[in-house]
Amino acid sequence: MAKAKKESQVCIVTVTGEDKVGIIARLANAMAKANINIVDVNQKIMEDYFVMTMAADITESTIDLSKIRKMLDKIAKEMSLNITIQDQNIFKAMHRV
Repeated sequence: MAKAKKESQVCIVTVTGEDKVGIIARLANAMAKANINIVDVNQKIMEDYFVMTMAADITESTIDLSKIRKMLDKIAKEMSLNITIQDQNIFKAMHRV
């Protein structure tokens, strides 16, 4: 019998802070180690300010959402960034015009 495919659980990661080398690389490496698939990225530099939103599919992640949050908090602290993660549906509801 075929295994039922899990419904995707996509989260939106937002990153803001002073622009510096390695932000995207650091996040992408951490996501890859946790088997999190980055499905979309939108990034801009506004003057010297880095702004990024990332859609991340955590369906097959090797760690749960609370551990993902802790991982992102650690990166945020080490790189002096503000990083948040929310379920895609909550993000959409909060940003509806």
